[in-house]
Amino acid sequence: MRYDWTVEDITKLFELPFNDLIFQAQQAHRRYFDANEVQLSTLLSIKTGGCPEDCKYCPQSSRYNTDVESELLMKKDEVMKAAKAAKEQGATRFCMGAAWREPKGRAFDLVLDMIREVKNMDMEACATLGMLNAEQARKLKDAGLDYYNHNLDSDPEFYKTIISTRTYDERLDTLKNVRAEGMSVCCGGIVGMGEALKNRAGMVAQLARMNPHPESVPINMLVKVEGTPMADIEDLDTFDFIRTIAVAKITMPSSHIRLSAGREVMSEEMQSLCFLAGANSIFYGEKLLTTGNTEANQDQALFKKLGIRPEEATTPSSRRMANV
Repeated sequence: MRYDWTVEDITKLFELPFNDLIFQAQQAHRRYFDANEVQLSTLLSIKTGGCPEDCKYCPQSSRYNTDVESELLMKKDEVMKAAKAAKEQGATRFCMGAAWREPKGRAFDLVLDMIREVKNMDMEACATLGMLNAEQARKLKDAGLDYYNHNLDSDPEFYKTIISTRTYDERLDTLKNVRAEGMSVCCGGIVGMGEALKNRAGMVAQLARMNPHPESVPINMLVKVEGTPMADIEDLDTFDFIRTIAVAKITMPSSHIRLSAGREVMSEEMQSLCFLAGANSIFYGEKLLTTGNTEANQDQALFKKLGIRPEEATTPSSRRMANV
């Protein structure tokens, strides 16, 4: 496995002829995965809106006038009902997201209890709760959390233009705390925010230089929401998005590359090319935090057309051992 990718190396991958890039990505993908399996995760916003951060893309920021209203933490019974429904629809991982800068107090204790209950349902548990210190990471591990999501969003250069309330190093520190406790990392970014190719390459380079690579790499296409500073950003070219998926797979071949935000507006043909480029994980269900997502029956219909089947739950370590 390679961990010394430079921005220049990755830029050259982006500049390959499309067919050559996809061919390389599919070869890399087949070294570690069944090419016709896709991992299914369901994401639930357990605490919505009212976030003090100023991320320019996010409708949950309290700084922007969007249709998202601030809500209290969901009750455990409601969360467990959603987890049960996700499992019945075929999801193997249940992800809980809270619009916090960082978890605190009684609310954090309640989330820890939710994680324990998800694990009792024989599902993988994932959470995204903002920044973590070492003690908070340890408590999540003790509760049984499998994955912690904390995206880098972009490369360090472009990041400064979209977020001022949290530094890039603070994001990296959270990931270090997660790794120190032995939890798996879910870490990716967002494309289509007006960034240049060098920024896209820089984001992939940051991820691909992590040792080990993130077990899950969500690649989000910006969902433009009225009221946020990025509501009128020019649409990203379809092929630029697919190229990002392919480059992520080539540089992080043993990682699940996840189609995340923006899938609701992707055609079946675009999603199929993303799967060909090495995407093998999706968020499954009608909603992603506060924005829409492709409905489960639509995903099932596309899987049938492509001969794709849901991946059974496996641990990252067992998959690596099988491919040594």
